[in-house]
Amino acid sequence: MAMAMKTAECCVSGHGVAAPLRRMSAAAIASSRNALSFQSVFPRRRSRMALRNGRFPPCSSASSSPIMASAAAGTVTETDGLPIVSVPTKPYEGQKTGTSGLRKKVKVFQQENYLGNWIQALFDSLAPEDYKDGVLVLGGDGRYFNREAAQIIIKIAGGNGVAKILVGRDGLLSTPAVSAVIRKQKANGGFIMSASHNPGGPDYDWGIKFNYSSGQPAPESITDKIYANTLNISEIKVADIPDVDLSQLGVVNYGRFTVEVVDPVSDYLNLMESVFDLDLIKSLISKPGFRFVFDAMHAVTGAYAKPIFLDRLGADPGCILNGVPLEDFGHGHPDPNLTYAEELVSIMNGENAPDLGAASDGDGDRNMILGSHFFVTPSDSVALIAANAQESIPYFKNGINGLARSMPTSGSLDRVADKMNLPFFEVPTGWKFFGNLMDSGKLSICGEESFGTGSDHIREKDGIWAVLAWLSILAHRNKDKKPGEKLVSVADIVKEHWALYGRNFFSRYDYEECDSEGANQMISHLRGIIASVQPGSELGGYTLQFADDFSYTDPVDGSVASKQGIRFVFSDGSRIIFRLSGTGSAGATIRIYVEQFEPDATKHDQDAQEALKPLIDLALSLSKLQEFTGRDKPTVIT
Repeated sequence: MAMAMKTAECCVSGHGVAAPLRRMSAAAIASSRNALSFQSVFPRRRSRMALRNGRFPPCSSASSSPIMASAAAGTVTETDGLPIVSVPTKPYEGQKTGTSGLRKKVKVFQQENYLGNWIQALFDSLAPEDYKDGVLVLGGDGRYFNREAAQIIIKIAGGNGVAKILVGRDGLLSTPAVSAVIRKQKANGGFIMSASHNPGGPDYDWGIKFNYSSGQPAPESITDKIYANTLNISEIKVADIPDVDLSQLGVVNYGRFTVEVVDPVSDYLNLMESVFDLDLIKSLISKPGFRFVFDAMHAVTGAYAKPIFLDRLGADPGCILNGVPLEDFGHGHPDPNLTYAEELVSIMNGENAPDLGAASDGDGDRNMILGSHFFVTPSDSVALIAANAQESIPYFKNGINGLARSMPTSGSLDRVADKMNLPFFEVPTGWKFFGNLMDSGKLSICGEESFGTGSDHIREKDGIWAVLAWLSILAHRNKDKKPGEKLVSVADIVKEHWALYGRNFFSRYDYEECDSEGANQMISHLRGIIASVQPGSELGGYTLQFADDFSYTDPVDGSVASKQGIRFVFSDGSRIIFRLSGTGSAGATIRIYVEQFEPDATKHDQDAQEALKPLIDLALSLSKLQEFTGRDKPTVIT
């Protein structure tokens, strides 16, 4: 485990399990066990009445948004009863959108007009028909600065002619829920306030991204325009209205502009009802021999866990860990992997472990799946879901249109597509690349090795969807089991899959917050190698099939994404891939992916790190990573 922690008693589906708790105060620990609702309990600026009610205090009627500090110098006009202030501003450098939006440290966004510049640049980049007199959605993961940011975004939306904005209560909406609400309410698009799996709090990360009317992240053609507009922005259009009380459901009108505070769960839960047989899952959860635990990591899925897992599916309240969304995620790192979800990992590897363990990340779009003493890699998870979807999940009963994965994700899914004779696509990292395929009817199920899995029910990856998919597979496989009979386990299902398709041993090494100059020099060094090496060359005992810098041409609109990751692919199916991640807020994150296919079932129980050691050694030798970065070990291994 990454850090030593105090051990305390916690309850998993009614069974006592000793498990390490995250570093929290006694009050926060008590809250996480008892207040499992979407009525967030944030530690900042709470009155005693707010604490008793489990709510935010209402925002002040006076305008407290940082952007209004410049309003005194602005020009005021009025449109249909709504006063609009033209706030003068100056450009900031470095507002280029990455893989999943703009991510920086909180203190960067707290600079005067910093967020306002980016939001205004977005409106300046859209065609008027994409937002004028339209409806937008706004929500986020509950992290620090979201409440202030929500007020800024609401006012700029009103200032730019948006007719209505739908905001999740307390500013909460998971990323998949934003996509679901956009689609259900036929909105023009939506803002997501999140830095996903990155840490939260005053000294950590914040982020913003925009999704289009289909619910998918804005394409590079728009994000490039946003960046260009941030370089010469001179004014921000702001509706001169008071801060909105986001703690109460309801509608507030300001002239032509309407703000509606909505339940963050209802539209999403209704969608899950249409995708899954929740009654079948409920029958599994009610079986005496089955136990389930879900770690919300003090992130946004805590708002969804009680209504879905407890109220709808009948799980025991003790199955939810860290279920209250907190602005700093309880001082944790809300990334559902073997390093950061250490409390869940400890439970699932302990005595009397539950049958299924799952976790989700900061904004609810990622997931981790564990069986008793068994980790399911994200690459295997999407392959297993695809192989079992048609018989286990009603949404797919009429068939699957196609499968897709991000380029670094292992080839497990490729083998399922081949055996099932389904169309298959390999795309760059970034969920936006799946959207066109889904909208054109070419894609049903897809995934990324970075713990993201989803389908065309929305246009984002979806952590709770993946957990419900696994519960569906287990429920289907165990529906005829009589009381006392041994249940089919997660490990049983995965090993049966390996026996049929072979196993793709896979691992990812993350080197976070590296010096950007050294990281870029390493990538340039690797590009030099791929320009000179020839197919058939021997590298570390492996015969090279090809080496390239991955490029993708979208089969729907013909757009091209180049330089998406350096690949060394060998004749036996093994691969080494190098990428610089676009999801960090500081420095550079280097990711190394290694993969080896093993058809021999007698070798499937081998430890992945042992099986992959020769490839890992070759990757470090080829890249000269330590020489360029000074790093002698990764931050995270998955």
